[in-house]
Amino acid sequence: MQFDTLDAAFEFWKNYGGRTGFGVRKMYANKSRRDGQITTVRYACAKEGHRVPDKRDHLTKTPRAETRTECLVRLGLQFNRESSKFEVHDFVSEHNHVLHTEETCFMIPTQRNLADGQTVHIDFATDSGLKPKAAHQFFSQQVGGRENLGYTERDQKNYLRSKRQKDMAYGEAGSLLRYLHNQSCENPSFQYAVQLDSEEQITNIFWADTRMIIAYAHFGDVITFDTTYSTNKEYRPFGVFAGFNHHRETIIFGAALLYDETAESFKWLFQTFLEAHKQKKPKTIFTDQDPAMAKALSEVLPDTFHGLCSWHIMQNGIKHLGYLMKEGSYFLTEFSACMYEHEEVEEFEDAWSAMLDRYNVCTNPWLLKTYEIKEKWAKCHMKEVFTIGMRSTQLSESLNSDLKDHLKSDMDIIRFFNQFERVANDKHYKELEAESDIIKFEIMFDNQF
Repeated sequence: MQFDTLDAAFEFWKNYGGRTGFGVRKMYANKSRRDGQITTVRYACAKEGHRVPDKRDHLTKTPRAETRTECLVRLGLQFNRESSKFEVHDFVSEHNHVLHTEETCFMIPTQRNLADGQTVHIDFATDSGLKPKAAHQFFSQQVGGRENLGYTERDQKNYLRSKRQKDMAYGEAGSLLRYLHNQSCENPSFQYAVQLDSEEQITNIFWADTRMIIAYAHFGDVITFDTTYSTNKEYRPFGVFAGFNHHRETIIFGAALLYDETAESFKWLFQTFLEAHKQKKPKTIFTDQDPAMAKALSEVLPDTFHGLCSWHIMQNGIKHLGYLMKEGSYFLTEFSACMYEHEEVEEFEDAWSAMLDRYNVCTNPWLLKTYEIKEKWAKCHMKEVFTIGMRSTQLSESLNSDLKDHLKSDMDIIRFFNQFERVANDKHYKELEAESDIIKFEIMFDNQF
């Protein structure tokens, strides 16, 4: 048997091993000192020889199992200078170990290979939010079974891990800045800013793409800012500026990664937000009860009404006064009524006082503190406030829910950005769907008349 090239010879040896049920390896290749031509080559079974002992083995707590059995199966080739081909001159076929069955041959390492086209498909699936296991099952069904795919689920996970390590080669901060810079190069309207501390370490990052900037120009009168979602296992807060469009669909005006949550950092963030949106200030903004955030808003947006998210207030009420909400108690109902129902200040004051007396909580610190800022949450004090029906950051909670569906707590920052971009694109697609429905309705209406 002859081969034109060594690549063809090794491909034959791999295929033979796949059909027979064993892995293969290259043993050696000898070159001629005269002209450097490879003269002899030997390919062997993967279980040939034995692993050389490592001097560090005594330090290993869980050493790898020995897989070699000194198997003698091999294929020797010799170069024929007259024909310029490689000829078989040595072949041993008897193994000293159990071979793979026909059903498991596709799992042999040398029978597995991730082709470039397959890695592209894996990247697309990952960017689309498809989990690795689901993606592997999908690709397997496309080719008629896992045995025809050419790689295993573990190979796919190893590829994704290597790709993430490559993406994060500059460290988290460096990779993040590199990502943002690339985005701004691809789209000059992409806005981002980085806040540094006294030691030139990144503290906060803000960004807004073209669609966010256009959306804010049209619908930025009433906005929410929410930081309840954390990007990863370090619980770094992820802040989102959001609002409603004319279809009452959630739209995003900007986003931020907060490494630091002091009043000065929030002040920088709100100033940066205004700079990105050409100093257009919202009429109303809803946030949670963070005092540092409130202080920053009073300095940066003194003319903007700062409302407190009703949902956060209710959650804090349950946290601080849960003991009053036992079976049969109407405390939560009465507290909710003070927030949503009483339109006159006098009516609100009477209901509030009656509630405090009824449940004997006149001196409760949380209720006293909440009452001091009643202008930010009580309906009677917000009658003249422009809110377009918005009273909480729950639309941001909706966005957070979408993010949690596609993100994991151990996800690196670059994958987080890619997935956030995908979720933002989904929100934009819903806007287009709503716009399309309106057009269809208008066409139907015109046809009737």
